[in-house]
Amino acid sequence: MKKKHENDEQEVLEFPEDEVEETSTENAPEDDSEEKESAEEESTEETAEEEGDDAASELAEMKDRYMRLLAEYDNFRRRTQKEKENIYSDAVAEVVKEWLPLVDDIERAVASSENMDADSVEKVAEGIRLIGKQVGNVLGKLGVEEIASEAGTEFDPNLHEAVMHIEDDSLGEQQIAQVFQKGYSCKGRVIRHSVVQVAN
Repeated sequence: MKKKHENDEQEVLEFPEDEVEETSTENAPEDDSEEKESAEEESTEETAEEEGDDAASELAEMKDRYMRLLAEYDNFRRRTQKEKENIYSDAVAEVVKEWLPLVDDIERAVASSENMDADSVEKVAEGIRLIGKQVGNVLGKLGVEEIASEAGTEFDPNLHEAVMHIEDDSLGEQQIAQVFQKGYSCKGRVIRHSVVQVAN
């Protein structure tokens, strides 16, 4: 019985060794899975680093584009401001150019009036009429028109400014009775309202 028991023990002792070998072989796949997990972690870290690099390069590119756009806008703003100034200067020059002949005529009329005698009054009056006509021509070239505001014209608050009111049976309601100062418009825009007296 003892022998058998010893043999049994020997067998039992031998059996665990096999189990250990089997266990060690069973543990091998677990080591492989750990290696796989570490490899996956490394690849995830690399992917994250690559994404970070891509984001940084994209941010740098966007910043560069923003700076270029800002510089272009600044140049555009300066150029536009300069163009506006030039437009104003050109407009003033054109207007002055049209008025210079009239200024010359007025200076000549003043010079001739210094040596004027009683017979020259009619000539001076004629000269003033010519200057008035020339003024109308200059205004016409500049696109400036006189606002219609003769007596009997319907009062329009957009074009006329009423400073007096009278009762007049010969005129209708809200009609202009008298003009104190002529008004002018340029291409539909009122430059100066006509100052008038309104009836009824």
